[in-house]
Amino acid sequence: MQFDYDLFVIGGGSGGVRCARIAAGHGTKVGIAEGRFWGGTCVNVGCVPKKIMVQAAEYGAFAQDAVRFGWSETAPVHDWAALIAAKDREITRLNGIYAKLLTGAGVEIHEAWARFEGPHTLELKDPVGGTIRRVTAGQIVIATGGAPARPAIPGAELGIVSDDAFYLPHLPRRVTIVGGGYIAVEFAGIFHGLGAAVDLVTRQPLPLRGFDQDLRAGLADALTAQGIRLYSNTIPTAVEAFGEVRRVTLEDHKSIETDLVFFATGRAPNTSSLALDMAGVATRLNGAVTVDDNYTTSMPHIYAIGDVSSRFNLTPVAIAEGHHLADRLFGPPPARSWSFDAVPTAVFSAPPIATCGLTEHQAAALGPVDIYLTHFTPMRHTISGRARKSLMKLVVDQATDRVLGVHMVGEDAPELMQAMGIALTAGATKRDFDRTIGIHPTAAEEFVTLRTRTRVAGGA
Repeated sequence: MQFDYDLFVIGGGSGGVRCARIAAGHGTKVGIAEGRFWGGTCVNVGCVPKKIMVQAAEYGAFAQDAVRFGWSETAPVHDWAALIAAKDREITRLNGIYAKLLTGAGVEIHEAWARFEGPHTLELKDPVGGTIRRVTAGQIVIATGGAPARPAIPGAELGIVSDDAFYLPHLPRRVTIVGGGYIAVEFAGIFHGLGAAVDLVTRQPLPLRGFDQDLRAGLADALTAQGIRLYSNTIPTAVEAFGEVRRVTLEDHKSIETDLVFFATGRAPNTSSLALDMAGVATRLNGAVTVDDNYTTSMPHIYAIGDVSSRFNLTPVAIAEGHHLADRLFGPPPARSWSFDAVPTAVFSAPPIATCGLTEHQAAALGPVDIYLTHFTPMRHTISGRARKSLMKLVVDQATDRVLGVHMVGEDAPELMQAMGIALTAGATKRDFDRTIGIHPTAAEEFVTLRTRTRVAGGA
């Protein structure tokens, strides 16, 4: 059977775009469909605009701290509309870059929603005019990402989700954020830094479930120290409207009055509109596409990469998966490979945290580990007087001396952790850290001067 395309990619996010570009570069006839915006969540309503807003929130604190360094005191005033306009200009620029990357590589782009009509057939629907056309492809990649979810409680429609936060017409005076993950703690810092009063409601005792326990505790302390109110071990049971005011009722019968309710209660894979059953593609209960280690679905010619498979919900991982898949399918061997054993990641909270490798709990389950831990006030804040601490931690395997995990709370943590990802991927040992010369005065040097073991974990 002759197909319209050798490969067709559903979804124009970071992973899908990379897969399409690399495949086209190998001489493959490639098509791609995107019905909303090129660049996907990360570029438009995720990583990029969020980081811009994080940086905006930091400038207010910088202005306040500058007084202690001798700068004259002025009361900073923030213009929310100017920030959103600047963010929109940058996103528009990036949208154009993504489209040019595709066309420049020879990919045929379709601004359309795609759904399966059969194992090799897709229906493409124009999101504006509704025009429908059909295409066929020998191999198909699903790269449709995920979308924010709302809790199933009365009044949930009265709150916003993360997609909405980037288009608010003005900064609310009071914000209640429900959730304890990346998005929740990052937007808590954004809104607080820009001048709002923030309440953070978490189901768990500490935010960021799945992260190292010391990091979770360190971040909770930092959030509290700056005035963000934490409501832990509880969930909302209802939201009510009283004019412009919202009342959030919690499971423990407490209530919060606020101007904005922000649900950051998880994301769901974008699969409901794809008609996957028409192609025989299996999914899990949450809608995530089931894949093997080669990103292959239950159909051998259909693949899924990125958040839609819910393996590693990180943009760089989706990009790596898309690149690797395109090389493996259409490039000369050997295909480029990536290490997913020690994936560095960061949360752009205030202060930021970053981590790579195993948590203490994960490592201790495998055998005895040595823990090296330090807390300190960064040099900047010995002068500014701001109540902000840094935390740095190494998890080291006793048997091999290999560093299994690196964790940090503090300014510049995301930048430092990229280098730690290289070290862990290369199999660095604690001795390698110890014999590395530090850069003084920096926070980073603490990682190579930790000499005193804090505790031993794991083992019989």
